[in-house]
Amino acid sequence: MVHTDHGIGIYRGLKRLAVGAIENDFLLMEYQAGDRLYIPVHRLDQIQRYIGPDGHEPRIDKLGGTAWETAKRRVKKAVEEIAEDLVALYAARDTMTGHAFSAVDRYYEEFSSSFEYEETPDQARAIEDVNLDMDAEKTMDRLICGDAGFGKTEVAVRAAFRAAMDGKQTAVLVPTTILAEQHYQTFRSRLAKYPVRIETLNRFKTREQQKQTLEKIAKGTVDIVVGTHRLLQKDVAFRDLGLVVIDEEQRFGVTHKEKLKKLRTLVDVLTLTATPIPRTLQLSLVGIRDLSVIHTPPEGRLAIKTWVLEFDDEVIRKAVLDEMAREGQVFFIHDRVHSIHHMARRIRQVVPEAKIGVAHGRMPSRELEDVMVKFLRREYDVLLCTTIVGSGIDIPAANTIIVDRADRFGLAQLYQIRGRVGRSREEARAYLLIPPGAMLSPDAQKRLTVIKEFTEPGSGFRIASQDLEIRGAGNLMGMAQSGHISAVGYEMYTQLMERAVRELRGDRMPEAEIKPEIHLGLAAFVPDGYVPDTHRRLVTYKKLSMAASDEELTEMRAEMLDCYGPLPQEAQNLIEVISLRNLMKGLMAEKMEYDGRHMILAIHRSSPIDPLRLVALAKKKWKGMRFTPGNRLYVPMPDLPEGQVIEAAKGLLRELAGQQESG
Repeated sequence: MVHTDHGIGIYRGLKRLAVGAIENDFLLMEYQAGDRLYIPVHRLDQIQRYIGPDGHEPRIDKLGGTAWETAKRRVKKAVEEIAEDLVALYAARDTMTGHAFSAVDRYYEEFSSSFEYEETPDQARAIEDVNLDMDAEKTMDRLICGDAGFGKTEVAVRAAFRAAMDGKQTAVLVPTTILAEQHYQTFRSRLAKYPVRIETLNRFKTREQQKQTLEKIAKGTVDIVVGTHRLLQKDVAFRDLGLVVIDEEQRFGVTHKEKLKKLRTLVDVLTLTATPIPRTLQLSLVGIRDLSVIHTPPEGRLAIKTWVLEFDDEVIRKAVLDEMAREGQVFFIHDRVHSIHHMARRIRQVVPEAKIGVAHGRMPSRELEDVMVKFLRREYDVLLCTTIVGSGIDIPAANTIIVDRADRFGLAQLYQIRGRVGRSREEARAYLLIPPGAMLSPDAQKRLTVIKEFTEPGSGFRIASQDLEIRGAGNLMGMAQSGHISAVGYEMYTQLMERAVRELRGDRMPEAEIKPEIHLGLAAFVPDGYVPDTHRRLVTYKKLSMAASDEELTEMRAEMLDCYGPLPQEAQNLIEVISLRNLMKGLMAEKMEYDGRHMILAIHRSSPIDPLRLVALAKKKWKGMRFTPGNRLYVPMPDLPEGQVIEAAKGLLRELAGQQESG
């Protein structure tokens, strides 16, 4: 787990400890050399579960060491650089006048209604967002995020149609030749009935063909050009470029990204990505990049029928022939390069009727692309490949996927691989194969059970696949960011990002982050008998500690009442202590304790409480109140009964808060 002040440690459970005569629950964390840290449950807002990039082993920190602060400073500097870039870009776009496109007319409406599917609510919202952006003079920079096959391309097609109707050119930029070919086919079929000229620019074109296309682009006789980074080269000159569509920008190189950055200030830019943006990162980017997220699958998209079976030649033969019978194609995932050609020979023996292509990451890139394009053009029935099909390729005709040694894959990886099928209205099928008679580990069994249950389209957002999301964060921010995420954990990374963004946007940030300590001599915890399950108790503690207002605490109290019945006094006390903590944060009060004679409050030097007003309060309300040079306030409250301590503490804080408001 990660402690915001002390760094990465090992969670060793919830412990009940007696401090004096009072028992309370503490979360125990272990650091280097067996050092232990006990954290009161009302301060669990300082604790986060460590989430890092897939397979990364975090380094345990030393309690009291400097490594954690150094790591935080390094990551803070990195996120500030990203935030500066984004904010500068946003400011430049704000000051420049772009092209306001002509209003949506009946031709656009007619074109929209020719879309063969019903738009999903999210897709319709994304289209509306893009239209509003194109109506405005400010240049558009919108990111459309959604699972593959959820209709992002249609959003881009409609934007390109509007640009063409206004006499403007559109460049559709994709990272690979395969994707260029795919988008070219999609745009051509959607715009076939309209006088819109579409060309493609990639290495499958001869030098002469490329030259002719470049001449047409320069003359303006091409409305839409789909291409790879070839479109960013110096010899490409548009007559009147109005829109740039970028698919999967994170897969372009650094020099290409610099060119794209310059483009953003000049023309409308629409970026598409299937990388899921974690909600927290989404929030920290709000106001910098305009985001439209498509969560809902297209209407009529069927669940993927999933089987977990032992590897068997007959199963493979039937699966392939069934798919070929409905004129579809098959992905066969075999994630071992050294034995992939042996597997190809075996499949050819089992299904001699099928044409089989082989693809893996160690092939020369040109050869790999040739195989993929042949599969896209339906020259192969089966593509035997490694996990390189995990992302970025959309082949609607492929509706069966067979995964060899499915027990070796992580849950998120299985979900992502299975997502390669199920793009059309045909029912998709997934065969997860395990070795005959294999004794699976409990984890592998659990993963296969979950993937079998989560068959609905869009389950990716419901599967608790945090590693998929983290990879998403790393992708979106550039590969270097994966290292920064692994150094401090994902939650801390997004907190630093959000703070950097807010500071750059001029939001008022508190000078110091206050983490109040409270010692009132009260038992404030959730008893074992009330919530017997330790995990549930820990979740309850975390949720309570994250509550930032009395409204949220009231909701939590109602939830606990509903789940577990009337709250014991100790649980009531805990809710009140967290309410006190929230009041203290507003007053920048660092510590509160009751010693049987005084309520003692330690106040940060930047506290908004006016010391002169305190003097007036001392005369009117609390005789004998004193304020020491160490910013400690002593208020006489002798011999308070246990039931009145919290009320007295709240009364004092409210008095000070009221004084603050009136001052």
